[in-house]
Amino acid sequence: MGFLFVEGWIDFFMINRMKLLLSVVGNIYSQGTSGIDSLSIISDRWCQDLPRAIYADIERVTVSNDWFWVYKLENDIFAIYEPKQWQEVISYLILGKEKALLFDTGNGIGKISTIVHELTSLPVFVLNSHTHFDHIGGNAEFSDILAMDTDYTRKNSGGYSNALVREEVLEEALCGTLPDGINSATYHTPPFKIKKFITEGYKIDLGERILEVLSTPGHTPDAISILDSNLGLLWVGDIYYNGPIWLFAPETDLDAYYQSVERLCNLVPNLNTLHPAHNTPIVKPQSLYLLKKALINIQNGTVHGNAISGERVEYIFEEFSLIFK
Repeated sequence: MGFLFVEGWIDFFMINRMKLLLSVVGNIYSQGTSGIDSLSIISDRWCQDLPRAIYADIERVTVSNDWFWVYKLENDIFAIYEPKQWQEVISYLILGKEKALLFDTGNGIGKISTIVHELTSLPVFVLNSHTHFDHIGGNAEFSDILAMDTDYTRKNSGGYSNALVREEVLEEALCGTLPDGINSATYHTPPFKIKKFITEGYKIDLGERILEVLSTPGHTPDAISILDSNLGLLWVGDIYYNGPIWLFAPETDLDAYYQSVERLCNLVPNLNTLHPAHNTPIVKPQSLYLLKKALINIQNGTVHGNAISGERVEYIFEEFSLIFK
């Protein structure tokens, strides 16, 4: 579909912007204090819906900081989950024989480095699925950080101010209490230093385990996936997860997002598991087919969305939804 699909997106979203301007007047909720606007997107009953059923079948590992719930997956992988905060972000510690990779570092609310060092004595590299605040919060706790060679990455390595992220530690954003020393007046995403910039196709050798970096922009300009082709594992960041997928940020490029989804769909026949960055750590690879189909149906006008806050529209499917602006 290529260029025709890209061209179709432009027409589709121009039309929907006009529709939304007419339909959402009087239906705008508070924008909160961050500019990120989680408050008006995430369900106010999110905490009541926990724990998610899938975790009952995965081995939980006891760690010293109960902000994190750690689960031992197959293939020497730990899912480091933050269920007490509404992003429900998941970082992954992937072990090789000689080194380990921490894929994302969460919100920075709990000290993730302490947990990582409890789980492995191997040297640890950090790489982010993208540089939104909820994936780089603990980066400053590490010295060996790989990062995509983009201007967007460089900008976000400077961190996020309290004004931008304080909404993420308000009472509505939490299921329980914050760790000691974290409060809404001072919480921020600290800057971090990048040790090495990388690009598409970069191979990470962990010792008898090779991970390949795939540039999959769209959600952000620096979004990546990582592939373990020997085991058929794909970490997809925020490209796909079970839940509302956010595609409304100014930095989101919908044409690039579709192309990235299409690229990953081509890998599905050789995949065994997807590891998303939110909500649940294990998803069937065929979910990418459903995502691609949903995008095509939206473009074709065969499905209809619901106007929600902030001039956004949400298209709801069985396992996920897509939110555009």
